[in-house]
Amino acid sequence: MIGNIIVWLIIGVVVGALARLVLPGRQSISWVATIVIGIIAAFVGGLISYSLIGVDDNGGIQWIPLIISVALAAVGVSLYAGSAGRRTVGHH
Repeated sequence: MIGNIIVWLIIGVVVGALARLVLPGRQSISWVATIVIGIIAAFVGGLISYSLIGVDDNGGIQWIPLIISVALAAVGVSLYAGSAGRRTVGHH
């Protein structure tokens, strides 16, 4: 259990970075926020793929959870960047 959590934290960091690379243009959010969003997306992606879709933990790279996590992180980074952009524009 603890090992899985550590693995998903590491995957979350990678997923956050991948999500930022997948998105076009510049995002006006910090790398820390990107990593946090990636970690959340990795946990949610793992929950979706293992619980709802029924992906088995059969060793090797789990592509379905990784793809779901990157997609969720890209959406999360995009939404966060959009809301952060609206907040900063209103204060000028």
